Parts: sequence; C-alpha cells; structure tokens
Amino acid sequence: MNPQVIITDCDHENLNIEKNILSDAQFSFAIKTCKTEQDVIDQCKGAAVFLNQYAPITKNVMDNLPDLKLVVRYGVGVNNVDVAAAAKRGIQVCNVPDYGMHEVADHALALMLALTRKITVMNDQVKNGAWDYQQSIPVFRHSQQTVGIVGLGRIGTAFAHKVHGLGCKVIAYDPKQKETKSSHIPDFVEMTDFKNLLAHSDIISIHCPLETAKNLFDAEAMSQMKSTAYLVNVSRGGIINEQDLNQFLEEKRIAGAAVDVAEEEPLKDSPLLRHENFLCTPHMAWYSEQSAMELKRKVAEEAVRFLSNEQVNYPINQL
Repeated sequence: MNPQVIITDCDHENLNIEKNILSDAQFSFAIKTCKTEQDVIDQCKGAAVFLNQYAPITKNVMDNLPDLKLVVRYGVGVNNVDVAAAAKRGIQVCNVPDYGMHEVADHALALMLALTRKITVMNDQVKNGAWDYQQSIPVFRHSQQTVGIVGLGRIGTAFAHKVHGLGCKVIAYDPKQKETKSSHIPDFVEMTDFKNLLAHSDIISIHCPLETAKNLFDAEAMSQMKSTAYLVNVSRGGIINEQDLNQFLEEKRIAGAAVDVAEEEPLKDSPLLRHENFLCTPHMAWYSEQSAMELKRKVAEEAVRFLSNEQVNYPINQL
C-alpha cells in the first residue's frame, strides 16, 4: 500500500517531530533521499502529499505522479517547485514563511556588523600577531549610516527594526511593491526605487525571493553602489551575480559582501573565497534549535490539515 505522505528529502538530524505528528494523525508516510527529478518519479509514486526540501518538483515530476495533490516546502522559498504547473494540475503548494524570520534577520545583522566593524579581518590579524586598530580604517558610525533593504516582507521588516535600533537611517525597495501593504511598513522606513537605494545605501541587505529578483545585483547594479558600501544576502543564491561580485571585490569597487546562500551550494572552489572582505556561512541563517523544531512541526501539521480536508495555513498558489 502506497504511503499518503512522502518526505522526498531532508538533511535534518532526525525526523522525529514529523513522524510523531503523522503517526498520531494516523497517516502513513515514507522517507526518501531524492536529489533528481528521476529520483522523485521512481521513488515517490502513489503519495498525495510531499514534504520537500531541495528535490526538484517539476512539471515532468507532476505529470508522472498523478496522485500528487500537495507539496509543502521546508522553508520560505519555493524556487525548486514549478508553482504555475502545480496550479494548472490542481496541486496545492505551501511553504512555511514565519518559522525563522527573526533568526534570518539576526543573521543578516550579524553579517552586517562583522563587515562594518571589520570583526573577522581584525580577528585574523590579532591571531597572526598584529595589534593595530589602524588596519581597520575606515570604520563608520552606524547612526550616521543608511541601510537599504531589498524586500520588505516578514524578514525584511524584522531586519529593519533591528538596524533602526542601531540608529541607522532605513530605506527600502520591494520588487513586489504592489503587494506590500502600506500599513505593514514601519513609519521609520522610507520606501524608494531601486536606483535610489543603490546610490544612497551604505549597507544593502537582500530579503526578497529569487523568483522576483534573479540576477538583480549584477555589474550594472553594483556599479551604482558606493565604493564604501557593503552587500549582504541571506535570501537566495542567484540574486547576486557571483562572477560580477568577484570582479567588484577584486577591483575594490565595493567595500565587501557577506552571504549565507550561493548559486550552487555548497560554495566551493569559488574565487570569492579568496577575499578577506567576503564572508560566507553555509545556508544557516534560518537555524536555531527553536526555529528548526517549529519548521518541522508546521510542515507536518500542514500535511495533516490537508489530508483531513481542512484549510491549509500557508498556500502559495490559488486553486
């Protein structure tokens, strides 16, 4: 008998929370380690629900698995799921947009401060025998800096509050600006266009989905940034053109960059890793012990709601 729920792939330490929730609701499930379209097609037949982390859920997958009715993503982004194709086939797609928003915002803040206060560079110098603050020059006062935020959803707004607490001026541009309700914009945030944000920001932090911003930060965009400006990305790889970023760091046309995501993960053998003013963490911004448990619980609970003919909490597409 085919399971009702399949976890297509998941790199978490264990799946005990999902197992307990599905078992308590008396829904059968199986756990797979799919990496490719063909893996999903071969291993996931018969299930109505996929809990999905990275495995591609494409038009081809959907056409070969006619029993599929729901895909729930572990996380916020859905760029590995063909949402439009799912809608045409009556397949509901859900994500979990609110499980780790403060963790991600905190991580962006930590990367920003590590860059602007030259923390990692100076730490390395001290460990190698130097003790000279002048090697950090220039460092600028945060209360006289402008932070530009690209994407003012849950995470971007949380980040805005955190940098506002440092006394920074906050400006923002949202690629989905028509969907951003003015009532959700903090009164201290000045909305602007992309060109103005590039020209006036001392730090730019990216908090928008890949679907609306692929290759947004290319050579043309970076050429409009201040040479003293920093770029932070905790959203999705592919929003920053990595080849162009490497050139701008090489030529010192921006002051530095920090990312938690890459076009291809893990980021290895990249020329970006040579630069002392480039920081990279391994797609961990979402993580705390609490957010990890919340994510797992919400993914499983969404599956239970759907299979119990209840309204899902986090629909991405309208059927």
